[in-house]
Amino acid sequence: MGIVISAASYADRDDVIALWQTADLTRPWNDPIADFNLAIEGPTSAILIARSDEVIVGCVMAGFDGHRGWVYYLASHPRWRGQGIGRELMRAAEEWLKERGAPKIQLMIRGDNEIARGFYAALGYEVQDVVTIGRRLD
Repeated sequence: MGIVISAASYADRDDVIALWQTADLTRPWNDPIADFNLAIEGPTSAILIARSDEVIVGCVMAGFDGHRGWVYYLASHPRWRGQGIGRELMRAAEEWLKERGAPKIQLMIRGDNEIARGFYAALGYEVQDVVTIGRRLD
């Protein structure tokens, strides 16, 4: 299967959000439409999509805060998992961030997501000795 990776546009929004939902990445406290719009409107973020025969089979959101790069919403469609799409999307996100001068890439995954931990470990990512502290502002 050949895939093509490109930046998402507004025309891709519904399909990307459907993929996020299929991959169980959305949460009630995050508005996926707002997340999508903000990511493609800003110069410091993007959503990269993987297509096979014009069908979106994966995506990843990348952002650069000026200090480090961040990755969110990495997903491959369940029917296409195990074919290297996630690996290719992470490579594309890393390149996108390098082009913008990001010296480091970070991401957050839920602590009980052993599949994601294994995936990122296979790509050379390591658990960092940090504690994430947060507070809802709404």
